[in-house]
Amino acid sequence: MTEAPVPRVVVVTGTDTDVGKTVVTAAVVATALASGRRVTAYKPTQTGVEPGDPGDMAEVERLCGVETSEGTRLRAPMAPRPAARLEDAALPSLDEHVARVAALAVGHDLVVVEGAGGLLVELTDVGDTLADLASAFPDCGVLVVARSGLGTLNHTMLTREALSHRQIRQLGIVIGSWPDSPDVIETTNREYLEAQPEGLLGVVPTGAPGLEPAAFREASPGWLPGLAQRLGTP
Repeated sequence: MTEAPVPRVVVVTGTDTDVGKTVVTAAVVATALASGRRVTAYKPTQTGVEPGDPGDMAEVERLCGVETSEGTRLRAPMAPRPAARLEDAALPSLDEHVARVAALAVGHDLVVVEGAGGLLVELTDVGDTLADLASAFPDCGVLVVARSGLGTLNHTMLTREALSHRQIRQLGIVIGSWPDSPDVIETTNREYLEAQPEGLLGVVPTGAPGLEPAAFREASPGWLPGLAQRLGTP
């Protein structure tokens, strides 16, 4: 059976914080670039970064050489709503995020949206989540970034269940940091995730962000063979 094409908007979420969403976002962008697509990335809310300092989108720009954008940024390294309260700042609304992604889609073949934390972290002052943002786009799919080690199966299945409950298209799972010498827990976790209906799109090796940008871009399609195949990446 032929795989469905990759949608115009790909949302990258994690099973938790610090699971490798940014490096996976960069690898998705690089894999799509290798297929000849015009690609950009968008981070609705960047937290834990001072004004003027490089955030997650700057890392994607460095590794992939594309233009990116943020919806807003907040200093505290925590979820957007409490971080905004600390600064007495207003968060962009869901409609504003939708408009920004839609505007980016006009000039690009693919917009990759990197979430903050997990799928149900609130992005707006009224509690809209990344899942709500994904639901706003008919041509959207969500890629789930998971850990390799103990605990990842429960977190991954909870995220998958939340997506299924909302009838959001699931593109597959990526392990965000795959060690050089995986232990038995990690190898059995990988086998389990590979057996899920959407499958495992690939694994990004630990240390990937330390590669030179050209080497990162060249290697990315090989890390994400499930995505590269759908994109038609050589």
